[in-house]
Amino acid sequence: MEYFTILCYGISHIFLMLFIYFFITHRFSKKITILLCCLSAATISLLDVCKLVVFGGNAIAYIIITVLQIFITQFTALFISKKRSVRVLFLGLSASSYVIAGSIVTIVLRILTGNPLLALAGGGAVHLAFLLVLLVKVRDIGLRFQEKEYIKNCWGLCLIPIFFYCSFCFLAFFPHTLYDNPDNILGILFFIVTMLISYVIALGYMESEFKNNSIYWKNMLLESYVQGLENQQNLVIQAEKNLKILRHDMRHYCQIMTSLMEQKKYDKVEEVIEHIQNVEQENVITKYCNNLVVNIILVNMINKAQSFGIRTNLDILVPRKIPVNDYEFTLVVANLFENAIECVKSFDEARKNIKVKVHCTEDYLLVHTENEYQEEIELDSVTCLPQSRKKGNHGLGMQSALSFTEQIGGTIGCQLDEGTFQITIYAKF
Repeated sequence: MEYFTILCYGISHIFLMLFIYFFITHRFSKKITILLCCLSAATISLLDVCKLVVFGGNAIAYIIITVLQIFITQFTALFISKKRSVRVLFLGLSASSYVIAGSIVTIVLRILTGNPLLALAGGGAVHLAFLLVLLVKVRDIGLRFQEKEYIKNCWGLCLIPIFFYCSFCFLAFFPHTLYDNPDNILGILFFIVTMLISYVIALGYMESEFKNNSIYWKNMLLESYVQGLENQQNLVIQAEKNLKILRHDMRHYCQIMTSLMEQKKYDKVEEVIEHIQNVEQENVITKYCNNLVVNIILVNMINKAQSFGIRTNLDILVPRKIPVNDYEFTLVVANLFENAIECVKSFDEARKNIKVKVHCTEDYLLVHTENEYQEEIELDSVTCLPQSRKKGNHGLGMQSALSFTEQIGGTIGCQLDEGTFQITIYAKF
């Protein structure tokens, strides 16, 4: 019986590592990742021999070795993962729950048929069916789940696979097995179906939430873009009116300057010329960079800052064509700029200052904002970026900035230094 159980577990460990291989993004090459998964599967299989044969019947040894196997499995998932986050831990724990469900089906087949070879073959087929269903239904969602930061804290989600795993263990393996209580078979089979459906629905819901958040921020950007276009249009219309008036009045200005020059009042002539230049400058359309989308959003953000009496120190270098998506890049700039405005808008006059540096060339991308802060800033334990204290869609801007940075292969970080907050995004192309 022990050797059947060892073979049953061995098949489960193979599919466990297949699950981890397919559902977790890799930081190493394909060959190294496969080698690590094989080593992990061999190690936990060897521990099965110790648990069932060497220390057979020892409950304490059974528990200790099982915990060690769980640690090795989850460490493997985190070690090969590109992200090494709580989301990866959730997927690793989920893999263990799915695989233990396949092992239970193998044991059920052994009880019902009495044929160990048929049970192992049937169990392998069930494992394969589980894996194929998950590959088709949730693999893409799982990979995006690791890439995107649309869930701030996944510790609660990790409880789902933990409780499923523990429930399976106590119902089917310890302290009494299904061989001792075959009446539990029907209930545990329904429990497996419940788990499958629960995961598909839960991951589908998270994907839906991510899409809703993406739509929200796209709408916010489009709203800001449209508002910026309206402001630009109003400025153009007003400038045209003022310049028409100036051209109409130029004949009178010329007559005034001629008269003043005849009277040798050259200082007055300079005042008239300066007045004409001021009128002309006031009606020049502001242009911070050559990229239309970025420029319009910058104009909108700066107008918003000025409405709160905030002074902005700008360093902008963005050409007409940039190597990243214009709208995604602009959304990040707008989010960071708006966060800085929200932080300082209630300060006294002397502290209403924001520094914004935006460079995007063929060689590199740099976005840097700097402003003072008053209330304590809470940093996320995983991303080390600021957390929003408000509910709703607040805080998603920082998540979109992180997602954009990861997408372009860059880095993002913040610094708190004696009342000054700085955040920087950098990528080298």
